[in-house]
Order: sequence, then C-alpha cells, then structure tokens
Amino acid sequence: MSRLGIFVDRKTLSSAEQLNALIRCRDAAESMDHSVEFIFPGDIKKIPQMDALFIRARTDPMNVTYVASRTASSSGIPVIDDPSSIQICSDKINMYCHLKKHGVAIPPTEFLSKKEMSPSAIRDLFERMGSPLVLKEPSTSFSLRVEKVRDASEFQRVARRFIRMSDWIVVQGFVESRYDWRIGVLDGEMIYACMYTIPSDTFKIQDSVNGHVVYCGVESIPPGDVPGEVIRLGIDAANAIGDGLYGVDIKNSNGDACVIEVNDNPSLEGGEDSLYPQVYEKIISYLLER
Repeated sequence: MSRLGIFVDRKTLSSAEQLNALIRCRDAAESMDHSVEFIFPGDIKKIPQMDALFIRARTDPMNVTYVASRTASSSGIPVIDDPSSIQICSDKINMYCHLKKHGVAIPPTEFLSKKEMSPSAIRDLFERMGSPLVLKEPSTSFSLRVEKVRDASEFQRVARRFIRMSDWIVVQGFVESRYDWRIGVLDGEMIYACMYTIPSDTFKIQDSVNGHVVYCGVESIPPGDVPGEVIRLGIDAANAIGDGLYGVDIKNSNGDACVIEVNDNPSLEGGEDSLYPQVYEKIISYLLER
C-alpha cells in the first residue's frame, strides 16, 4: 500500500464542488489499495513521508503550494504539479516562449516591455496585428488582468495599469469565439475534454460584469466528438511544457485551432470529468504505479 498526499488549503475546501472532487479522488485511490492523507499548509513537514503528492490548491511560485511542490521534488517524490510546470505556467511569457519554441499554434503574440511602450510602438502593433488586441499581465490567472483594447488610448490606459505589476505585458491578436476547448493532458495523453461556453457579455471564461462575477458554462465532451486537430494540438502544447497534468485552452475558429494558454493544476470539479470517470485512476497510476 502506497501513501498519496493531497495538498489542500481552506479555499480548496470552501467549495462543495471541489470538496466532492477531493472525495472522488480519495475513493479512487483507496479502491486501488492506496491510502490517502490530506495535507494542509501547516503540515508540509509530512510531505517527505508520502509516496506521491497531488496538489489541489492554487499554484503560484510565490505561495506555499510551490514550497510543497519543491519539498516533494527535492525528496524524490512524484508530484503534480512539479516545480518546473508551476514556474512556466505561472508566467505567460515563459509559457508562450515554450509554445513558440515547439512550433505550437498560438494567436499572433508579442511581448512589450515598459521601455518600449511608446505611442508609435502601440500604433505599429495595431497596424500589424489588427484590432481589437488582448493585453495580459504575465502572472494572470482565472482571466484576471486580461483586457481587450480597441485603440491606442485604451491600450495605454490598460498597459499602464499592468506595467505596475510587471516590466512586460503580453499582446495578442483577438480570436473571436463563443467557446473554448479545454483538453486535459497527462503524460502526453488526453484524459478528458470539455467545452467552456463563454458568457454573452464578455470574452473571457470568468469576468466581473456590472459588479457580478459571471462564469462560463462547462460541458464534458465525449472523445469522439472532439475534433482530431484540437486533441493533437492540446497534446503538443502540453508536451511543450512537460509530462505532468495540464489543462490546455484552445480556440478553434473556422477550423483554425490555436492555443490560448496551458494551465497547470487544471480544474476537475466543474464537470470537466463527468464523461471521463477514470481521470483520478489515471492520475493516481501516474503518481504511484509507474
């Protein structure tokens, strides 16, 4: 019997959906004759006693989840998410550079430094990439600090706000779509697929509209209904980052698929896995039975 540690925090347990997902994961591990222990931030010292660690809390190089990941990795313990994946996916510039290096299709993407942000440079971006443009602060997550701009004035207003948090911003061409594909990939294999339907009053899967937070709809999609090029692109994008667990967001506008981003620590509790009941068994096998 092996011991699986599941790293959680209070926020993880505050959602009924996330709590139910944790229970499903525990039950799957126990059905495979492994034991499970939930590990909280105050219990990091227990990690070296585990045989593997599955992080189910928000990952960021600046918070305790990264310490947990590094603790496992330095102890020779298999971990999802591994420190390298956290570092890459938490920095959009790093992530897009990996995708570009491996020839993965992404929207037209450039990086603009604080020193380069002149009116002429902004005009040139619109001339080359069209309008609207999407600006991203590199450490963005959950669609925060992602804004669509239609002219140089909007660009400067948003960029000045983002540049207070980073010396660089990501500039991308806008891809029109009312939904995103999310392809879950583990060790180079698709383990689930779902469709995120974008709310009609925004272009993001999560946004604040008139003071209210709106979320995308989530629909699990059977593998036979997922376009082959979307599956292949999701796997290629994940492989450009590593061999762990990733959620790859893809737009497939007019059959021209491109990767919007690769997420470490992808959601599993929002219906993503409803048609893929073996998701947790595959993750546990990856961690404990390789």
